[in-house]
Amino acid sequence: MPIISTSGLARTFHARGGPVEAVRGIDLTVRPGEIVGLLGPNGAGKTTTLRMLTTLLPPTSGAATVAGHDLVRDPAAVRRRIGLVAQSGGLDPQETVRSELVLQGRLYGMGRPEAAARARELAAVLALDDLLDRPTTALSGGQRRRVDLAMGLLHRPEVLFLDEPTTGLDPGSRADLWALVRRLRDEDGTTVVLTTHYLDEADTLADRLVIVDHGTVVAEGTPAALKAAHGAATLQDAFLSVTGRTPAPADTTPATV
Repeated sequence: MPIISTSGLARTFHARGGPVEAVRGIDLTVRPGEIVGLLGPNGAGKTTTLRMLTTLLPPTSGAATVAGHDLVRDPAAVRRRIGLVAQSGGLDPQETVRSELVLQGRLYGMGRPEAAARARELAAVLALDDLLDRPTTALSGGQRRRVDLAMGLLHRPEVLFLDEPTTGLDPGSRADLWALVRRLRDEDGTTVVLTTHYLDEADTLADRLVIVDHGTVVAEGTPAALKAAHGAATLQDAFLSVTGRTPAPADTTPATV
């Protein structure tokens, strides 16, 4: 049974110039334990799709289930079973890493001892042990990204959504995050859906890719299958063949660890 299933999922925004169909109808199936990369040029609809799947934005039409629950009829149940690591993060500058993680656990119904134990467990996995009592304002970019990941994983979600997870990270930090994502899939069976502008990241990390353009799915398959189908040596060449465009450049300024 799919852990994510959508049918005709669509979103229209109403602007002064008239309605804007950001997503025209997404049909998507994701299997449990799969790493799926959601790709598309700027304005293609992938961010709006991600926001709908994570209950941040209600769909205008269509249907979807996420982790066994209807996206529209029971968004609270969906939220309890998913984790989201947004591109911008969301740490409170007045708090320490430990207090942020414990609060996150409390928001998901954990008792304080359980939340504190889970925070220590994730700190060990994500190399945050020495940072637990540091104010979040004193963290480097790479450290903040690891805390963002810990926040998304604290309640052991069945599905983890990652929005541009490695933008700005140095190559070593990117490799560490890739290894963590694979471990979540292999050891915990976590399903991961990620957006990225790094096509090498998508090629290396994703089990399957879904390319969105003009608000619909225009191609999907394994990285190897997409390259073969378009006679492309690289994923960028296949992406260009499918969309006629190249991905917008990501922010490549490294964030120190």
